[in-house]
Amino acid sequence: MSALLRAMLASKRSAALTVVFWIVLTGVLAGVAPDLKSVEDNSSANSAPAASDSSVAQRELERAFPGSDALPAVVVVRSENGPAATAAVTRAAHAAGRGLGVPVSPVCGQDGTRPGTDCVPGGDGLTSADGKTRVVIVPVTGDPTSDAFEDTVADLRTAVKDAAPAATVAVTGPAGIIVDTVKVFSSGDKVLLLGTVLLVLVILLVVYRSPLLALVPLLAVGVAMRVTETLGALLADAGAITVSSQTASIMTVLLFGVGTDYALIITSRYREALVDAGDRFAAMREALRGTAESVLASASTIVLAMFALLVCASPALRGFGPYLALGVAVMAVVAFTFIPAAVLLCGRAVFWPFSEAAMARRATGGAVWRRAADLVVAAPRRVLAGTLVLLAVLCLGMTGYKESFDFVSGFRVGTDSAAGQTMIDRDLGPGEIAPSTLLVRGRNLVPEQVEAVRAKVAPQVARTAFDPRRDMAAGAARITVVLKDNPYSSAAMDAVGPLRSTADAAARDAGIADARVLVAGPTAETADIKSALDRDMLVLVPLVLLIVGLVLGWLLRSVLAPVYLLATLLLSFLATLGLTVAITVWLGGDAGIGNRVTAYVFIFLVSLGVDYNIFIMSRYRQESERRAPVEALRAAITRTGGVVSSAGLILAGTFAVLMTQPIRELYQFGMAMAIGILLDTFVVRPLLVPAIVRLLGDRALWPRRPAPAAVEEAEPVRG
Repeated sequence: MSALLRAMLASKRSAALTVVFWIVLTGVLAGVAPDLKSVEDNSSANSAPAASDSSVAQRELERAFPGSDALPAVVVVRSENGPAATAAVTRAAHAAGRGLGVPVSPVCGQDGTRPGTDCVPGGDGLTSADGKTRVVIVPVTGDPTSDAFEDTVADLRTAVKDAAPAATVAVTGPAGIIVDTVKVFSSGDKVLLLGTVLLVLVILLVVYRSPLLALVPLLAVGVAMRVTETLGALLADAGAITVSSQTASIMTVLLFGVGTDYALIITSRYREALVDAGDRFAAMREALRGTAESVLASASTIVLAMFALLVCASPALRGFGPYLALGVAVMAVVAFTFIPAAVLLCGRAVFWPFSEAAMARRATGGAVWRRAADLVVAAPRRVLAGTLVLLAVLCLGMTGYKESFDFVSGFRVGTDSAAGQTMIDRDLGPGEIAPSTLLVRGRNLVPEQVEAVRAKVAPQVARTAFDPRRDMAAGAARITVVLKDNPYSSAAMDAVGPLRSTADAAARDAGIADARVLVAGPTAETADIKSALDRDMLVLVPLVLLIVGLVLGWLLRSVLAPVYLLATLLLSFLATLGLTVAITVWLGGDAGIGNRVTAYVFIFLVSLGVDYNIFIMSRYRQESERRAPVEALRAAITRTGGVVSSAGLILAGTFAVLMTQPIRELYQFGMAMAIGILLDTFVVRPLLVPAIVRLLGDRALWPRRPAPAAVEEAEPVRG
């Protein structure tokens, strides 16, 4: 323990100064930092890599056709009476065009509208076969995640619904979907924070049975969270990191979970040390000495795993890590300074209504964990076989694994964009929700050449549109393409490559000089996002496992231990994902696992799940220096059982709060993390890992061996 830390905890006065330091620092940072929400970037987090084909296509499209960066808002109008539908869509088109871009409407040119000035004529795909459903496409410019953009779409929704009160009207399309996504995320923030605080407080009160001791971790998390938010806002404002609303939501539960874990570990060791220490300050110094390595290893694992995300190509993953790494690093520093100082500052009152002696006795381990230790020591083979069978059965859920990239199907509450998409799917065809664009480049392009390309690709898609008056520019032409499937589905993404190949061949056959064809639009972008995520997982899995293995090797001074500990982590991850698939996809009817959920679960479950292995194996290493391996294992299970199970319940509970969020990705992520942490807490850490250690005996930490004084005749393994 450093001299600075000893000085900070040397007396009640120094402990008070430590607490005051954090309060002052929090206030100063809050005074100079911008509001975190004002610097959040939700657009880049959901985009394809800048170098991907779809991103290049979109940039070239915007250069050739200024204004192509506008996102289409798709206004859907349905009336059971055909003429009434025509009148309703006419009024909606008029209302939509006020203050926005020129709308594309199937009734353009009717009722006094002027094509080219008031509207653009729409194709057949904008009217249903029965004539009762019509679509108006309105371009909306600006930053899709800004308040101004949200207000524009909200005003559009109000205007078109007021214009056609007798009809069913909804605004969907990329613009409507993005606005609804941001709104749904922000609507759950307060519920998330309140739910997390209440849950953690209840569990801490049950664990500690002391109001003051339960409040200390919450205060520490509050300090760490505020410092992280302000530092994150300053860094994001300077362009050093990216923070999205989703990252901020996960940060809330991560800090509550990790912070209370560290508080439980430190205070539990403090209560143990009170039995032998001469005073509270000496006991706290002993507690910090005993937990420093394990907490440092835990925090380092999470921080390094978060920084490993910087190697990712996907902006959704690459921008995710630095802010969370910052939060965990701040939390670790707060845990080693603020928490001990606050506990010491409270004196004996921190344990009220119990005495220090009573709390110290409770730290020596409960009967449940003594029985668990006896079971593992007596019958490790049966314990190992039982846990492996359980985890293997859970892994069977992976046979139904599939991913979903459809944002709209991921809303767990009703939204206008989801209602509009349902109407389009039913009456017009799923591809109309978000058409793609073929950008044809070449020298001396003429309309006949582009028309030849359009005719060639038409059989592969539901509908095409090309108007030379608005779709040709110098050396470029664009063809609107409506796919046969949902634009965010796997089938649509699989169609992008063949579509590009067909168009490219048609361009060459048409005699276009220096022909080049690119595909822009939501489907091509989603396909590139999927490719980037697939590539990132191939890089992340070995990199994160290497990081965790190196930290475990350093902590345990062992080569063998990291191998079997990593194997248990991988098995736990697969079992977690399998059970999550079974619950959400098989039973819950979800379209699939959210596209980033698997990567998030792997990163967090491996980096957080290893914590419990760290805590028990670190204690086993310490105990093996003065006890025989069998007794060291008993002591490690018994002494860490209560505190680690409590920490696991809190961490699982905080992630489970994410299941209250109205977004599929957060719901599935919260469920998977809760399942995985509970498996690690009550199956892997107290049963599977100790059974392996028992069977390996004094080779469990190879090449490190127990101290000679600790070696004695081992109990026989009976089962």
